[in-house]
Amino acid sequence: MTAATSTLGQGAYTTLPVTTTEKLAKWLHWPLALAGMLAALYFVFLVYTTGQAAWAAGVLLLFTAGFYVYLSRGGFAWRYLFPGVAGMLVFIAFPLVYTAQIGLTNYSSIHLLSESRVREYLLEQRDAVEDRVLSYSLHASGAEYRLALQAEGEARPQWVSPPLALRAGKPLRVDVAAADAATPPPNTALPLRELIKHREALAALVLVAPDKTELHYLGLREFGPVKPQWTANADDSLTRTADGAVFRPNRDTGFFESTSGETLQPGFKAFIGMANYARMVFDAEFRGPFLSIFTWTVVFSALSVFFATAIGMLFAVMLNWEGMKYRTTYRTLLFLPYAVPGFISILVFKGLFNQNFGEINAILDALFGVKPAWFADPLLAKSMLVIVNVWLGYPYIMILCSGLLKSIPADLYEASALAGASPATNFFKITAPLIIKPLAPLLVSAFAFNFNNFVLIALLTDGRPDFLSTKLPAGQTDILVSYTYRIAFKDSGSDFGLAAAISTLIFFLVAALSLINLRMSARAQK
Repeated sequence: MTAATSTLGQGAYTTLPVTTTEKLAKWLHWPLALAGMLAALYFVFLVYTTGQAAWAAGVLLLFTAGFYVYLSRGGFAWRYLFPGVAGMLVFIAFPLVYTAQIGLTNYSSIHLLSESRVREYLLEQRDAVEDRVLSYSLHASGAEYRLALQAEGEARPQWVSPPLALRAGKPLRVDVAAADAATPPPNTALPLRELIKHREALAALVLVAPDKTELHYLGLREFGPVKPQWTANADDSLTRTADGAVFRPNRDTGFFESTSGETLQPGFKAFIGMANYARMVFDAEFRGPFLSIFTWTVVFSALSVFFATAIGMLFAVMLNWEGMKYRTTYRTLLFLPYAVPGFISILVFKGLFNQNFGEINAILDALFGVKPAWFADPLLAKSMLVIVNVWLGYPYIMILCSGLLKSIPADLYEASALAGASPATNFFKITAPLIIKPLAPLLVSAFAFNFNNFVLIALLTDGRPDFLSTKLPAGQTDILVSYTYRIAFKDSGSDFGLAAAISTLIFFLVAALSLINLRMSARAQK
């Protein structure tokens, strides 16, 4: 460890000692930075090789900005801000842009591949030349194997392969010789079980006859020449070799189509612009369930917030009464729904509301002789969802209101008591107005949360009962987020493009609610 001194005018100062660790860090600074740059470039290269040039450019830009910020003096001011900005770009902006981009396409289970990949897939399709198919048998030759090929109905082999190791791997071209020019395999043919064991290796074989005819694996018992089903044309169209029909890519529908309207499977992903959004508005068969689900989503969120707020505020006011005995015990019991994990409470309620074996119907049957079909009747199912959601949400409001009640000056209630006001007057004239203003931003947040309350719907009703005679399966208790999930991943054909469009719409709705929340928060602080 050394120390450096310096003289300035008449005085002198001594710098801090430079440790061995600091020296080592100084020497390793640029080698480590260079290694990081090489690793980043390699990662960008891997992204580029997958065919994602745009994403590779974005990753390169992000890495370049990071190295500039942490290795140059010019980016010093951004060193503490860069991780947060980069995180927002990667985890917020990127998913949003990617989802919005998918919403402008026809991406679905039948339009998974790109146009070029679909063309390659079709050009890879082959048909066997039926009149030249040969049957084959496999014979052991020491540690290796030989194939004997013969025409249908003939006992003597026509072609015989040299000894082969038959290891599964890359495709292998093997020349076969005429049976009269080679010693036929002496051993008996291996049974079907052995053929199945070597199926992968046999499928990778291409046998080349003396006349240069290529024989491909056609099954467990056959090899033969093949011909392509399709031929490519200069204008990106494909011609079917069987009948000469020409199929051109229709980038509006995402299919290769003929002039007669015949389409080829699979389809390809294509840019369709605002078609998914127009479908929400102009497609009558889709618009009906969609508007019903949107309306129910708003009603569900509003009712949940209203009743949870009313009950939570009522309990908070009651527990704020100092003359009440066992207040702590009551407060603890009323807080329990919030302490228990939500998914456990939802599953418990699913059992309680069971029509045949649930305790709720058992009580109703004993008292009134009725057993409501909670999960089959749309109105009852929606009522059940609101009841369970209020049960899960009121403790949070109760805790907030309990804290806000402490901030209300006691002299307001004393003056009200002198004026002879009733408890109801105190609540509506003093307590509620003073609580609701600071509580309003939190209520907006609760509304936005319930707008996307996927867990409750998925665990309790799964969106059922369904609408009847709809183009896409939709549930009457679905909210937008669960409806989007069904469209994308369940029983609606995996229409990712439409689901992404709805997700983008949900994002803007929630963003609008967030802006309202911020404005209410700003007003509450004034």
